[in-house]
Amino acid sequence: MRVLGINALFHDPSAALVIDGKTVAAAEEERFSRRKHGKRPVPFSAWELPGLSARWCLESAGLDPADLDVVAYSYDPGLARPAEQMGLYDPWDELRQTYARRAPEFLAEALPGLDPDKVRFVPHHVAHAASAGLAAPPGDRAVLVLDGRGECASQLAGHYRGGALEILSTQPLPESLGLFYEELTEHLGFLRSSDEFKVMALASYGKPVFAQRLAEYVHHTDGGGFRASGVPWGEFAPARRPGGPYTEEHADLAASAQRCLEETVLQLASWLHERTGATRLALAGGVALNCVANARIHREGPFDEVWVQPAAGDAGTSLGAALHVSAEHGPVTPMSTAALGRGWSDDELRRMLETAALPFEEPEDVAAAVAEELAQDGVVAWFQGRSEFGPRALGHRSLLAHPGRAENLERLNAVKGREEFRPVAPMVLAERAAELFDGPMPSPYMLFVHEVAEEWKARIPAVVHVDGTARIQTVDAASEPMVARMLTAFEERTGLPVVVNTSLNTAGRPMVDHPREALECFGSAPVDLLAIGPFVVRRSKAFT
Repeated sequence: MRVLGINALFHDPSAALVIDGKTVAAAEEERFSRRKHGKRPVPFSAWELPGLSARWCLESAGLDPADLDVVAYSYDPGLARPAEQMGLYDPWDELRQTYARRAPEFLAEALPGLDPDKVRFVPHHVAHAASAGLAAPPGDRAVLVLDGRGECASQLAGHYRGGALEILSTQPLPESLGLFYEELTEHLGFLRSSDEFKVMALASYGKPVFAQRLAEYVHHTDGGGFRASGVPWGEFAPARRPGGPYTEEHADLAASAQRCLEETVLQLASWLHERTGATRLALAGGVALNCVANARIHREGPFDEVWVQPAAGDAGTSLGAALHVSAEHGPVTPMSTAALGRGWSDDELRRMLETAALPFEEPEDVAAAVAEELAQDGVVAWFQGRSEFGPRALGHRSLLAHPGRAENLERLNAVKGREEFRPVAPMVLAERAAELFDGPMPSPYMLFVHEVAEEWKARIPAVVHVDGTARIQTVDAASEPMVARMLTAFEERTGLPVVVNTSLNTAGRPMVDHPREALECFGSAPVDLLAIGPFVVRRSKAFT
């Protein structure tokens, strides 16, 4: 059974390929087109399809479009209602729905040889749910989806048993925790449907002084629902113009909204636990990328285990749609890695370096060479294996640095050209993590915040956020042997079992995906060493 999943309608277009229940490829269109998020989430762009990523998925498996059994499209226009009936101001939404209804024709044009009758619409939140409930480790579990909007709802709560989903509740629009956070993002001068993670970071610098008043507009309701609409943002803090200065009021509003979001999600999780009795929870939807809220669910919620889809936003619905259809025909294999994108052989990388006419070395162990550079306080661009599916750099397309130098936070933010309040993350071997951090373990996808042990805060200051937390990535030596060797070698040289990890890109650009982009980033940013496959390129030798 060969199923190609497609996410296209709103934002973060992507494609995923599932063959006989196993995920073999998944990638976001932005990594190919080099347009951040692939496109803007406006009706006029709804016709744009992830043609580049879809064709790559097929080519990586040696398939043609005609070989597919199903194309699963993660939106069902038959469930949608006019925007005004849902309480949304979106005067061109009918254009979006027209494009959705005609998706089979558009897909057949984008993928020549595809029979449009093979295209199947999968409800948006069902696709989100499958991306979590079916991709998570084996076993029955509750599933909670929270995002901006689907066809006519913004939430789904359900229970996966035996690979089948029982839907227990949905929240009709216009109530939406995702749209609530998007509105806040825009009010604070950031780009909505893009920069919500910046608001989460800014919230740590404020106090939730408006939370009680804000809770009048954002709160849990009976039956597993919630209210989240109609917030008069200007009554709490003045709108910030893009690029303008931040005030204490802006940080306090971010902190207050974050608090209300967390409290509402905690209540939703508790209601779902009461209905299901499940001990395990899976999360998806854009709100599930809020790692602070996720940590509170794990710490204070009723579930023993919380698993979050690493591509929890709309990009993950391509995978979820494909898994949902596949599960109807047999068991599906849980997701064991986020490294589902493009990769290159050592010979291909060597030829690209030779074409670039850059002096490069092939050390006996690139992990040890990188550890030595990091120990000397160099910044390293790390390009290894297949690229990650989702917004987090997980040791395949990363910028690395020494965590013991507090100034490296400012240094990396300057390298990337981003806001000074943005944190960077620590990578740590899974077996060492509990010595330094308190929170859910393992945490391979960087989707929770952890409290940093008091005795370690002064030793790894670059990765400690202003509130004393860190968004960690635990590294399993069995699945990530090269990263594990690098961490071990770094500790041998410094006594620190942690390395700074942030995404390999600069502000406003998608994460580096192709070797050419890695070379361009290395050439344009003050990075000391590029580790690409088994090779290293040193700035001191390449640019003299």
